[in-house]
Amino acid sequence: MAIRLGLGLAGVIAGLPHGLRRRIEGSLGWLLFHGVSRRRKIALRNLDLCLPALTADQRRLIVREHFAHYARAFFDRFRLVKCDATHLQEWVVVTEQWRLEALKGSPVIVLAPHFLGLDAGGVRLQLCAQIVSMYSTQPSPSLNAWVLSVRSRFNAPVLLPRNDGIARLARLVRRGRPAYFLPDMDFGARDAIFATFFGQPAATVTSVVRLAQLTGAAVLPLVTTMTETGYEARFYPPWQHEKGEPIEVAVQKMNGFIEARVMENPSQYLWTHRRFKTQPPGAPSVYG
Repeated sequence: MAIRLGLGLAGVIAGLPHGLRRRIEGSLGWLLFHGVSRRRKIALRNLDLCLPALTADQRRLIVREHFAHYARAFFDRFRLVKCDATHLQEWVVVTEQWRLEALKGSPVIVLAPHFLGLDAGGVRLQLCAQIVSMYSTQPSPSLNAWVLSVRSRFNAPVLLPRNDGIARLARLVRRGRPAYFLPDMDFGARDAIFATFFGQPAATVTSVVRLAQLTGAAVLPLVTTMTETGYEARFYPPWQHEKGEPIEVAVQKMNGFIEARVMENPSQYLWTHRRFKTQPPGAPSVYG
């Protein structure tokens, strides 16, 4: 009941005039930064590890901005549930869409790093193609249903629970459905290898590489970032993972691409996730 009431209130706030909503988002971001100490400490620790050349004040400013962006992305999800296709096209602008069109009919994995505009880009992608994607089941049935409602707005996407594995996903990719794939979270050591991310050992899922090698799919990055008026979903040049390519080399290439995009918009990356939770055997936790 509490979750339903909270979602209802957030939906009301999302419908407020732009200027008022932005002030509320800024205030909520400030409250999150000061009130949710566990996530603040995780974000600051991640930045300590990944961007040590910055001063402590610079890293703290990035985290404060991150929480404000986080609040905005949260309320924007309620707009994603209600907006029509015309408004979505104006609100989330796709750049370099020709890269996707050039691969039409071929197996494609759309690689989507965890920037806070992730859901906006995923819903906008549904207007470009009939996609398949995987999701992590939420602990609350109400919250899970809401997340799925956000991510299944247009063109009948196929949403698969992450614990189902990639067999069905691979079949659909072979048939020409682009897979919207989120590659940069720490899900533990299973199906992962340690590759560096900003110089730190990070348990990185091998699913993207294995799926690309299995299906012959091109890996087409799509990075969605916030703008003053909405979002920009930008496609980047695709790459291939041939069957003989060493998995360590392939995974590191993916991490290197994500690092470069993070440096372009550091406050919009999901720093509140414990990206280095899983450590190599014998190594202590970096989070205390």
